[in-house]
Amino acid sequence: MSARIRKIVTVVEETRREGGVAVTPPTRRAAAVAVIENPFAGRYVEDLTPLIAIGEELGKLLAERAVAALGIKGADAQSYGKAAAVGENGELEHAAAILHPKMGAPVRAVLGKGAALIPSSKKRGGLGTVLDIPLGHKDAAFVRSHFDGMEVQINDAPRANEIMVAVAVTDSGRPLPRVGGLTVAEIKGEDGLR
Repeated sequence: MSARIRKIVTVVEETRREGGVAVTPPTRRAAAVAVIENPFAGRYVEDLTPLIAIGEELGKLLAERAVAALGIKGADAQSYGKAAAVGENGELEHAAAILHPKMGAPVRAVLGKGAALIPSSKKRGGLGTVLDIPLGHKDAAFVRSHFDGMEVQINDAPRANEIMVAVAVTDSGRPLPRVGGLTVAEIKGEDGLR
């Protein structure tokens, strides 16, 4: 089963000043969001394999869109995250089926690596639901400067029988980080932690 996509929305956020201080270079993050039909809306289904396949398909598509929106090579992305919101006739397990079993591998392939777990969130909501996409460094989960998040909202989604699915990437960490911890220069990228 292939995703039945109603629309794709791509958002780029660029921060140039934070706390009255210039951010040079600006920090940038992008999210690509697909609004898809939920094939299992309104009914319980034991086998969610079709949604798992859709997650794999969307992982590649959305990661490519987010990277392209930043105008960088996939390998130059620093952080990533994913999220899904089901409409009122969907189950949280529908979002989980899309996000977890197979979405990560194609996202990592687009980015050229990704040793760390891809942070994720899922929720249920109606039109205008805000997707909260958690972000973390793609190769080292302990890089505090990259603990972040991005909010994305589409005014007409998700409809009751839809799912919003997002992948976000960044070209940097938070603007002006100063809470210490492992730095990007210290990453080994072997175990996904450091």
